[in-house]
Amino acid sequence: MSRARYAGVMSGTSLDGIDAVVADFDPGGPALCQTLGAAHVPFPSGLRETLAALQSSGHDELARSADASVALADLYAEAILAACANAGVDATALAAAGVHGQTVRHRPDLGWTIQLNDPSRVAERTGVTIVAAFRQRDVAAGGEGAPLVPAFHAALFGDARVHRVVVNVGGIANLTDLPPSGAVRGFDTGPGNVLSDLWHAQHRGGSFDADGAWAACGRPVAPLLAAMLDDPYFALPSPKSTGRDRFHSSWLDEHLARTAPGAAPPDVQATLVALTARTIADAVRGQSPGASEVLVCGGGARNAALMGELARELAPRRVVPTSERGVAVDHVEALAFAWLARETLAGRPGNVPAVTGAAGPRVLGAIFHR
Repeated sequence: MSRARYAGVMSGTSLDGIDAVVADFDPGGPALCQTLGAAHVPFPSGLRETLAALQSSGHDELARSADASVALADLYAEAILAACANAGVDATALAAAGVHGQTVRHRPDLGWTIQLNDPSRVAERTGVTIVAAFRQRDVAAGGEGAPLVPAFHAALFGDARVHRVVVNVGGIANLTDLPPSGAVRGFDTGPGNVLSDLWHAQHRGGSFDADGAWAACGRPVAPLLAAMLDDPYFALPSPKSTGRDRFHSSWLDEHLARTAPGAAPPDVQATLVALTARTIADAVRGQSPGASEVLVCGGGARNAALMGELARELAPRRVVPTSERGVAVDHVEALAFAWLARETLAGRPGNVPAVTGAAGPRVLGAIFHR
């Protein structure tokens, strides 16, 4: 297979906006891909509020979901075109773009997952072949439909000399275990930034705690942390995945009311950072005890308070952002969906059954030709 250029687009559970990349893929050799350009398109506040509200049932949600899908599609197209412009690449030169969509409900236990998107509209707006609906085939095969990035992590960061773990900290955190030999494993560890973002927005405004500065002003509340760590999800064996369906503001409010009703807001923020760090560290210690290096990507990699907690929890392992291995922390997931689009067009499976629990390897995604 010759080199080809693909775009990847990702909007995650943090609801901060859209990341898009354009990458040149090598069919072999040590350099799997080269990022040629990238773009970030923030969500307008109204769309962010709509997407947050669609996490639970409400009035006229079918029409609201359809409206949100159209708005998302236009922003996805804008992000693809902006990334192409920044790369100096004409969009029509792309082989395809992988567009994940925005997850608003995730219930693989019931056999479904919902990502809002209008791939036909994205194809019309960009003139690019779009690959979308990546998770549904894995769920149909009995899998969790998530995480889907471990196969890409293995291709990009796997090393026969080093036992690595890759941790993506978006709204939800997920882990990929990359031993020097043996099977790739992975699962969602639990909340990443979702709870701390919600708490920060409620008490400080804005969508996130920049650099973890507010969390650094507080001290973890031990009874609250212990209660949250008792959630049964953390003790479940993999394969497992989760989302805002489970970890949301009401979940936090219930724990606060029961264990720390008078806690100072900065202390709650520090506790939420500690929860993310502890659950990630417990997962690494329990599932990847031989790992010597932990690569961190996603928005959490830019949170100094969280990175400091992870380094303390995981010592003496080396905890570093993926940028130290040549890939910007904000680009990894978007690159993964560019790679998954490439696998789909080639007719190759994109899931890892040992990770998702699917009945077997499956070619993922639906193709919407330009």
